[in-house]
Amino acid sequence: MTRTRTIAYFGSPHLGGTYSVYRQLRDGLRSFGWSVRWVGLGREAELAAERCEWAADRNFGEIVAAGSIDDRDQAAAFLNHIETMSYDAVFTNVLANRVQTNAVRYLDPRISRIMIVHNISPGTYAAARAIRDHVHATVGVSPRIRDDLVLRHGFPRDRTQAIANAFDSAVFERPERNPHLGPLRLLSLGRLEDDSKGLFWLPAILRELGNLPFTLTVAGEGRDGAELRNRLGCYSDRVLFVGALAPREVAAVMAQHDVLILPSRYEGQAITLVEALASGCVPVASRLRGVTDFVIDEDKTGFLFPVGDTGAAAKFVRALSDDRQMLARMSDAARAAAVARFRPDVMAASYGRLLDAVVANPPTIAHPLGREDWRLPAGLRSGLRTLLPNPLKNRLRQLRERWAT
Repeated sequence: MTRTRTIAYFGSPHLGGTYSVYRQLRDGLRSFGWSVRWVGLGREAELAAERCEWAADRNFGEIVAAGSIDDRDQAAAFLNHIETMSYDAVFTNVLANRVQTNAVRYLDPRISRIMIVHNISPGTYAAARAIRDHVHATVGVSPRIRDDLVLRHGFPRDRTQAIANAFDSAVFERPERNPHLGPLRLLSLGRLEDDSKGLFWLPAILRELGNLPFTLTVAGEGRDGAELRNRLGCYSDRVLFVGALAPREVAAVMAQHDVLILPSRYEGQAITLVEALASGCVPVASRLRGVTDFVIDEDKTGFLFPVGDTGAAAKFVRALSDDRQMLARMSDAARAAAVARFRPDVMAASYGRLLDAVVANPPTIAHPLGREDWRLPAGLRSGLRTLLPNPLKNRLRQLRERWAT
């Protein structure tokens, strides 16, 4: 009988893309003979995992160095845990936790390690480059990430690939959609953070809609939530803030809305977009080369607008409101596309093949560093870019994407 092999997935339960990927891999890789367990680190992970909504997930992972906030103590405990538990492989999520990201430079070389890169930001790429030579393979969650890593950051083409994130088919299996001819039901779902999500453009989009009948639901939580409430105050009769949604709630909420608005400055793949397709909630999103234009088949399953172009975003929203037959056609096309392209079994099969290839013929990687010399490399430390004021960084992000597309 073949032994079940075990993978440590670096991270702990939380609302976000990296943990959504974990849940898909945990279920999907079983048929390939892999057991995937999450491994959190330190006091922050301990507090997150203690939240009641993650009670069912606690049996699938563990917290190392619970209560600790010291990097060196965490690193020593973490490396000891990974090696004494005899994991066959690890998935490291770049920048999800700096200590865990850096740990792959010190691991026993017999442990297969795969890096997953979830974002197109310069900081994420710098961190990925810092550990590039210590991993056997790298996965970008979109073609843009793979291409950027290979063409701009020296990643070997034969060890770098794109594997798209999936939606949870058990939750999004044909969600009920009721015909609706009233005000267009708009949805914003995700982390309430303007720097990446471009949420402070929402008021301008709504102003551009003029007298169009609409409602907007804002789902999520984050550091810019209070400011967003303030900026949307004049629409208080039509805007509803519902807070963070548990994963099991997302499909039902999306099925109750017509259009997802995603005005992001940068993303990795945006699982929210894939979930919108799966639920038939037509996305109107920023055009991010190799990211959103990879998920959305423009004018068929959704619309794309230049980053920051609130007028173009509003034009697409208005078109969907004015032509409900078009909205229905695009909703059906979106659901069909999600099933064809972003099923969890497709994602799991890609990771399964990658793991089998790495284990059967592991590429040569850099020798592990001595633990007594533990340090964070430049790519994992705060750089000069962090000193730039956010408005300037946001403007640079906007210009970069406008130029790229």
